[in-house]
Amino acid sequence: MGPLASGALPADPVTELNLRILKLENRLQRERSARLQAEEIAERGLRDLYERQRQLELLEAITAKANTERMAGETFSFAIDAVCRHTGWPFGTVHLMDDTDGRLKPSGMWHAADAEKLKPFIERTQATRFASGEGLPGRVLAKGSAVWIDNVALDPTLPRCHVAAACGLHAAFAFPILVGPAVCAVMEFFHRDPQDIDEQLLKVMAQIGTQLGRVIERQRAEEKLIHDATHDPLTGLPNRLLFSDRLERAVAMKSRRSGSDYAVLFIDLDRFKLVNDSLGHGAGDTLLIEIAERFSTVLEHAGDDDMLATLARLGGDEFTVLLEGVVDTGKAVEFAGRLLQALSRPIDVGGQNIYASASIGVAAHTDDYSHVADVMRDADLAMYRAKSAGRSRVEVFDRSLHEIAAARLALESDLRDALHNREFVLHYQPIVTLEDGSITGFEALVRWKRPGVENLVSPNEFISLAEDTGLIVFLGDWIMREAFATLVAWQEQGSATGEMTVSVNVSPRQFHQPDFLEKVLAAIRDTGIAKSCVRLEITESVPVVDAERTIEIIKALRHVGVRVSIDDFGTGYSSLSYLHNLPCDVLKIDRSFVMSLEEREDGHEIVRTILDLARNMGMDVVAEGTETADHVRILKELGCGSAQGFFFSRPIDADAARALLDSRVQAARTIAQ
Repeated sequence: MGPLASGALPADPVTELNLRILKLENRLQRERSARLQAEEIAERGLRDLYERQRQLELLEAITAKANTERMAGETFSFAIDAVCRHTGWPFGTVHLMDDTDGRLKPSGMWHAADAEKLKPFIERTQATRFASGEGLPGRVLAKGSAVWIDNVALDPTLPRCHVAAACGLHAAFAFPILVGPAVCAVMEFFHRDPQDIDEQLLKVMAQIGTQLGRVIERQRAEEKLIHDATHDPLTGLPNRLLFSDRLERAVAMKSRRSGSDYAVLFIDLDRFKLVNDSLGHGAGDTLLIEIAERFSTVLEHAGDDDMLATLARLGGDEFTVLLEGVVDTGKAVEFAGRLLQALSRPIDVGGQNIYASASIGVAAHTDDYSHVADVMRDADLAMYRAKSAGRSRVEVFDRSLHEIAAARLALESDLRDALHNREFVLHYQPIVTLEDGSITGFEALVRWKRPGVENLVSPNEFISLAEDTGLIVFLGDWIMREAFATLVAWQEQGSATGEMTVSVNVSPRQFHQPDFLEKVLAAIRDTGIAKSCVRLEITESVPVVDAERTIEIIKALRHVGVRVSIDDFGTGYSSLSYLHNLPCDVLKIDRSFVMSLEEREDGHEIVRTILDLARNMGMDVVAEGTETADHVRILKELGCGSAQGFFFSRPIDADAARALLDSRVQAARTIAQ
């Protein structure tokens, strides 16, 4: 054995073995630690993956519900329950945006794992509204994104922090439900223990908020479609469809049990077309909106009489009101009177004061009604009776109106037959010069020889219907030609002078026919009448429809020698303003002013004012309705030039009128001899 190295100790086998074992144990420990760490990482990754998978399932479940559910409330309840089950958080709820004040209000929807234990917190939550920045929901509203609170007990600025802690709730988070950028609701959840923020969970909640927002958006779009389909776009009131639905329920309820009384008010604005035609449709719309608001104000007090009221606009100038809980018809009439009173104040339309009025028909509940159409028909009939009785009034339906409606329908049919069968005749009323009593002209007035009727039918009984149906156009053409031909015959027979005139009434509908001027000229040409002998009478309502065209036609008529009179002056809208612009020749004072000469103290002044106005405008004047010697005397004293009325002669047929002229001619010849 060789010598040992200098300073070296002999190797100890046991020590060497121990060192090797120690190194091996250290290596094994490191490997074990690395393996455990790897296992922990793998397990955490699996847990994260599992949790993300569960969160994805939660998101998919809520998304599927949101895509199939029509109502937001059902989806919100589902989402609250699903989130609480998934996260294990014991309480969740949702706060809805109140658009009236911009605050979040309780929804009444919540999930609680232990409702009895959490009762104080639930009650406080359901009784609290949150402004922007106030409490957890308010912070979400202000921020527009999710908010996490580790421990609500440590934040005394939260309104519910103490009651939450008392109920064992500490951690909380909330997220917005968005429609576009707007927060429409806030969903919040609470945990029993403090919790660190979970960013991944908040990301999933943000996606859930987006999905829930789409439900609100879809529901709003559906509600808007339904609203638009059942409401008037101009006034926002219920339309015919919604009104009919509510009336149908009222009718059905009445048929099932007594005491479910109701009434329908049918409202039609008086002379609304004149506003549209004179001021434009924009002004008409403004007027309708203001009237709807005034009517709505009246309806706000319907509850004072224990009535439930629904106001609707059917279209045009027609409104309806359904009154439920009406004890008797008198209550409905009284309510209708309030509606009329609401129109008593003028309405400012583009700087011009408009005085509106309405005619209202009332159909009250009866056991006979089983269909909505029957109730509406009867209320409509009552409304038309209110219009025909003078407007701005209330009429209640009775059974006689059915007979009137049937008679009106029969009258229309007979009118058409009368035109075809030439059943109309003209009567003539002389126009007299007050200075010497001479006849200067006649007004042609139509009468109807209706078969089976002993006396002639007055125009008051059929002219308005002829106007409504358009038959007035054909009747007016016939009147014009017949009157012209009659005067020509008198002149050819020597009964009338060449200066004698004939006046013919022209209705607004006839005047505004596109070919009216051509028809007048054709009638003049075909009958051979001198243009200077023709007088066309229009009322003040004619220029209101289309003032510019009216002026053009009148100028064209005057250019060829035809004179134009304004009939019934003082009874229409804006008389003075329109008169100033109309190039007319004759002003006919309405009979109501002539009658006032004896009936009213200011009657003289009214007529004097009209006469002064006519003189200043260079117009001749004819006073209608002159019936007494006093009328003649006063009119002469006031300087009126001509008159017509029963004092001189009632309207008489053509033969009698010619005889009257012949007697005047013979008298003049006798005096001359």
